[in-house]
Amino acid sequence: MADGLVARETEFTAGSSAGEVSALVMRPPDARAMLVLGHGAGAGMRHVFMDAVARRLGDRGVATLRYQFPYMERGGRRPDPRPILFATVRAAVAAARAEAPDLPLFAGGKSMGGRMTSTAAAQTPLQDVRGIVFLGFPLHPAGRPSSDRAAHLADVTVPMLFLNGTRDKLAELELLEPVCDRLGSFARLRVIDAADHSFHVLKRSGRTDDEVLDELADSTDTFVTQRI
Repeated sequence: MADGLVARETEFTAGSSAGEVSALVMRPPDARAMLVLGHGAGAGMRHVFMDAVARRLGDRGVATLRYQFPYMERGGRRPDPRPILFATVRAAVAAARAEAPDLPLFAGGKSMGGRMTSTAAAQTPLQDVRGIVFLGFPLHPAGRPSSDRAAHLADVTVPMLFLNGTRDKLAELELLEPVCDRLGSFARLRVIDAADHSFHVLKRSGRTDDEVLDELADSTDTFVTQRI
C-alpha cells in the first residue's frame, strides 16, 4: 500500500440549510477515475476503514472524495433528515466533478452513505455518475430481516456493485441475492467470505482484515475499470 498518498482537506456547501461540510480528496498521480464516498451512520469520513479503503483504491488508480454529512460535521449522532442527506450526496458529487473534471465519476459509500447515494439517484440521476458502489448495503436493521430498503433500487439507472459479507447482520444474503437477481444487469453482488458489516473477519476464518480490504479495493477497481 502506498503510504505516500496524502489526503487533501477541502469543503463544500451541503445545502442552503446545512452549511459547509468537510471532505478529503485523495488523488494518485495515475488516477483513472474518481469515487465519491459517504460514511456510515456511526462513523465519519476519517474512520480507519474509510481511510484504508481510500488508500487501497489510490494504489489502484482510483481517486476518492470522502465527505461528512452535516450531523457528523457538527459532532452529532443522529443522522440528518433525508432531504439534507440527499442534498449532501448531490453536493458531494458536484464537488468531486469540480475537483476532477477530467476523471470518470462514480459514487457510493459505507452502509448508510451508500444507501443515501442510491436513494438520491433513484429520485433524480446523479449528474455524470457512471456507477454506484455499496460497501455493505444495509438491507435491514439487525435482527429484523426485510427487503423494504431495496425498493428504490429498481429506479436507479446506473450499474451498482454490492460488496457484502457472509456474516453481515444488516443484509441477510438469502434476501440480498434475490434483490440483485431482480435488478438484472444493473447489479453485481460480490460476496466477501467471513466478513461482517464492518468487514471484520474472525481469526478462525483463516483470513485477515487486510485481505478483505484488498478484496474490496480489487472488486471496486474492476467495476470501475469496466465502465470507463
